[in-house]
Amino acid sequence: MSFFKRLKDKLVGNPVEEEKVKEITEEEVVEQKQDEATEPAQIEATIEEVEKVEEVSVTESSIETEIPEEIDQEQLEQQEVQEVALVEEPVEEKKPSAWSITQKFKAGLEKTRNSFTSKVNDLVARYRKVDEDFFEELEDLLLQADVGFETVMELMDKLRFEVQRKNIKDTNGIQTIISEKLVEIYEQGEEDLIELNMQPEGELTVILFVGVNGVGKTTTIGKLAHRLKSQGKTVVLAAGDTFRAGAIDQLQVWGDRVGCEVIKQSEGSDPAAVMYDAIRAAKNRKADVLICDTAGRLQNKVNLMNELEKVHRVISREIPNAPHEVLLALDATTGQNALVQAQTFKEATNVTGIVLTKLDGTAKGGIVLAIRNKLHIPVKFVGLGEKMDDLQPFDAERYVYGLFADGLDKELQNNED
Repeated sequence: MSFFKRLKDKLVGNPVEEEKVKEITEEEVVEQKQDEATEPAQIEATIEEVEKVEEVSVTESSIETEIPEEIDQEQLEQQEVQEVALVEEPVEEKKPSAWSITQKFKAGLEKTRNSFTSKVNDLVARYRKVDEDFFEELEDLLLQADVGFETVMELMDKLRFEVQRKNIKDTNGIQTIISEKLVEIYEQGEEDLIELNMQPEGELTVILFVGVNGVGKTTTIGKLAHRLKSQGKTVVLAAGDTFRAGAIDQLQVWGDRVGCEVIKQSEGSDPAAVMYDAIRAAKNRKADVLICDTAGRLQNKVNLMNELEKVHRVISREIPNAPHEVLLALDATTGQNALVQAQTFKEATNVTGIVLTKLDGTAKGGIVLAIRNKLHIPVKFVGLGEKMDDLQPFDAERYVYGLFADGLDKELQNNED
């Protein structure tokens, strides 16, 4: 599937699926019309029968049999309306769902887009032809957006090759090619990067959160718990950050807000002991998911890394192959600093995914690509706002659309024309 086709599906939903629903709806409407056509005949037959009965004798019982028939007709009509409404409902939900998620990415990346894309637009306006000077300036702009040196170099090579292959002379549509190549670089042929490693039904999934203080780790845990609960999962939270003042209370507030039980001990307790209690409690309650908070002091302290290793050992001893996910929370506003933190945590723990918080608050949203390309760790979720549902699974197409929304909207319109 082409880049534009995938992007369009995520902007307005999948038209093939909508067509199927539409066909089903039309069939229901035809059936409804047929039913409506038979109704007058049935009513006439009923009236004739009643009249015949009345000719013999007008009794209370004959009146009683007439009323239920009228009620039955009304009930049938209501049921038919409800059936049509149920069939039509998915059509109404599909478009806003795809559209609204894409709009979250667009709104969340507004600062990056205003800073980065406006400069790209100026560059395209100044250079009518694609030459080496154009590539050099584009390279500088990408570096300023914290895309990362290695990623920028790879992108430049791909762009030069594509321009030469297609014999592109002017800068019209260059944003589309940049977008497509950025998606290719991020995905690198891998699939299902954003999917959490959830265990089969009936088994406990353990998700361990790591990250330094102040990156929004506890808030992200609360939002992820809300997301999983909305999918019908039973979630338990473990307050493993026993060192930071107020960390346990903060997680408890989120637990109360989303309706999840929080397993905790007193401040200063052994985090590994908290994890042990939490696993036992989650098993006893037959929970689906256990999300574990951890301490987040400066990552360059050896004792913190030893602590994380101890927690990891306790979890894996109680549940083989657990934790099933180790998610590293990073603050997108810190730019290249986030890349350094990711590298350090990767050395200490088996980080399986990144949760990039506060992406809506930075003009350097390119850090997503730098982390993925340099460390080969997938970004599984991104924080796009303050609301409960603003934690979204990362999507490469929607992310790139958020960066180049204005230019891509024009290109999509031109493709339709």
